[in-house]
Amino acid sequence: MTHPAPPALAAPSPWRTPALATAAVFALNGTVIAAWVSRLPATRDRLDADPRTIGLVLLMLGLGSLSVMPFVGRLVARFTSRPIVLASSVGSAVMLVVASLTPTAVLTGAALLLLGAAYGAWDVAMNVQGSHVDRQAGRDYMPRYHACWSLGGLVGAALGALAAASGVGPSLHFLVAAAVAAIGTVLVVRRWYVDDSEPDRAPAGAGEAADAVVARARLLSTRLVLIGVVTLGTVLLEGAAADWVALYLTDERGSSQSVAALGYAAFALAMAAARFSGTTVIDRLGRARAVLVSGVLATCGVVTTLAAPGTAGALVGVLLWGLGVALVFPAAMSAGGETPGRAADGIAAVATIGYGGFLLGPPLIGLLAQEIGLGKALWLLTGMGVAIAVLSPAVAPRRAVTGSGTDADPSRTDDE
Repeated sequence: MTHPAPPALAAPSPWRTPALATAAVFALNGTVIAAWVSRLPATRDRLDADPRTIGLVLLMLGLGSLSVMPFVGRLVARFTSRPIVLASSVGSAVMLVVASLTPTAVLTGAALLLLGAAYGAWDVAMNVQGSHVDRQAGRDYMPRYHACWSLGGLVGAALGALAAASGVGPSLHFLVAAAVAAIGTVLVVRRWYVDDSEPDRAPAGAGEAADAVVARARLLSTRLVLIGVVTLGTVLLEGAAADWVALYLTDERGSSQSVAALGYAAFALAMAAARFSGTTVIDRLGRARAVLVSGVLATCGVVTTLAAPGTAGALVGVLLWGLGVALVFPAAMSAGGETPGRAADGIAAVATIGYGGFLLGPPLIGLLAQEIGLGKALWLLTGMGVAIAVLSPAVAPRRAVTGSGTDADPSRTDDE
């Protein structure tokens, strides 16, 4: 007798509720950044800033995130993810509102630096909770959590567009969006988040010596660095789509602005759809093979976008591009969370390396585009897709450590 497949985001009892709570926090997190991005034109007009100034202001957001991410793992390991998510979600909400009130570009940049710091802490901490729930449930639900983040982003962007069309100013819009995100997160976390502390550094019965060896193990092992490089590649691919696809379609393909907007919408929808189906894909293919296929798809998507004739051909490429990058980031977060006894530190390390792509990507492609044209500059991204495919074995799940200690040696590092 066959049984129906479990519904989306369902997890074996008693982990169904924590999985749904984790997904809800991811969705609320996505609405915050979408609110900010959706009102960038209004912010630019309010500050009367030129593109160079806006670029420098936006850079503060990434710098803020990268400045705190290396330390969030330690905080989560000490206090669990619950208080970190509570504090950082409220901090993000407050700074989102402040960023809508600052009268100068310098003060807006300072507000975004703090917003980025709070948002980066929130990002790492909620991924730690998701990794913990997945490891306890025995399944990779991380793609679905990130699908909910994408869905939250789409909803937040749609509400931003509605607010702009209705003449609602960014200050009121951000106040409402921040209140919903912060209050919703606080309610969910206080009621349904689980304790994700990791008191045991070694298998039961392994003794203090084994525990000490794992505790002293070097965090940035070869495996974690390679996972970080995979994450960097997918962040570059995703960020390039957000920053440059619409401009590519208008400037290089002669598309209208409405078609260009449709191009990024197609990318975002493809990502969300792939992430919602990602748990099933990973269950069937395995995590490493799923990332291998993703790297190949992303490479084919970029090539098709740049080489296929006509706007329709480019849009097909954008769809493949979105499908290709969708699963890589959540798979890398899951892999980083499998660092023995140091899940929070592992996720923070991977996220820090990966988020460097938000700083590196836009200026790199922009400089190349200035010299050789945007269409040629985007060919650089094919190398990112190939790198993801080649390095996909790095995200393979670590062998489970059993009570007998026969499956893995806790004293081993990945460099050995």
